[in-house]
Parts: sequence; C-alpha cells; structure tokens
Amino acid sequence: MAKTVVTPRLGWALTGSGHYFVECLTLMRKVPHLDLFVTKAAAEVIRMYKKEFELLPEDTRIFKDTTASAAPVGNFYKGQYFGLIVAPATSNTVAKAVHGISDTLATNVYAQAGKCRVPSVVFACDTAPEMDTEAPSGWVKVYPRRIDLQNTEALKSFEYTDVVETLPELEAALDRMLAAAGQSPVAA
Repeated sequence: MAKTVVTPRLGWALTGSGHYFVECLTLMRKVPHLDLFVTKAAAEVIRMYKKEFELLPEDTRIFKDTTASAAPVGNFYKGQYFGLIVAPATSNTVAKAVHGISDTLATNVYAQAGKCRVPSVVFACDTAPEMDTEAPSGWVKVYPRRIDLQNTEALKSFEYTDVVETLPELEAALDRMLAAAGQSPVAA
C-alpha cells in the first residue's frame, strides 16, 4: 500500500557521523510527516543502529543516495518542505556546504533548501577544540582540526541556516521549526 504524502513535510538529512546519532533518531521518531535523506556514508552508520532506525514513524519516506543527480531534491522546488534538518552533520558535510559543493544527497538537499528559501538547521559535529563523542564501542575523545572549527563558524553566516552545537539546541531549533509550520513541538 502506498504511503499518503502529507505536505508540508520536514526533510532530515543524515550524514556519516555517529555523533549523537541515536539521539537524532529519537527526535525523528517524534516528527510527523518526515522525509529522510540518507547519504551513502549514513547508510553505513545506520547498519550499526538498525534496531533504532526501524522505529521511525509509519509515514516516513526514505530517500537514499543512489543517483548522481539526487533526483529527490526536486521536491524542494514543489514546496513540499517547511524545513530541513541536517543532523548529525560531519565536518566533511559542513566543509562542502561552506564551499558550495553539492555532491552527496545531504549537501545537495541543503543547497536546494537554501535556493528555495527553506530554513535549515545544521547540527555540526565539530564545534570545540576537544570533544567527547559516542562511537559504537563507547565514548571517545576527539580533537577537531582548526579548519573544521572555521568551517562550522563560517556556516553560521549562511542565509536560511541555523547552526546548532548541542543536542538541546537541536531540539529547541526543531521545536521552533515545527511551531512555525503549525505542528506540535517534540519537547513536550
């Protein structure tokens, strides 16, 4: 049976980061009318969290990074989205976004959202000189490079883009985006 497509929808792009990946999936489960854009790198990470991934809302549509032209981005031009979340966003995704490179599904939907004036929230992974992040084997210490921190800072100046650095900031930005679209917040 085909899924009924309700618009407007929220787009959510997953990259290959495991940084707060499970927590992002938990937030996604609370969002009705969700379209999920999964990069090739994210597909690799999803395999590690398959059980949590299977609990997404029933009307979630999943688009995988399988075409060179990223055909699903055309839905932004049709007005199907009130917002886009890119979370968690790798340093690679942030760098590409800052430099206008759209060669993955995540960077392509981010670029198209901006061109269509659809607000985006980017949950950048590399935001401090020293950080703790969860890997499948447990918590590890990471040390983002200066260029990673500079790119995160540069992305903050982009139009229609809200860069968040913590999970509570992501949840608050998501709630604002949902409220602006007339939908219930997830923080309830």
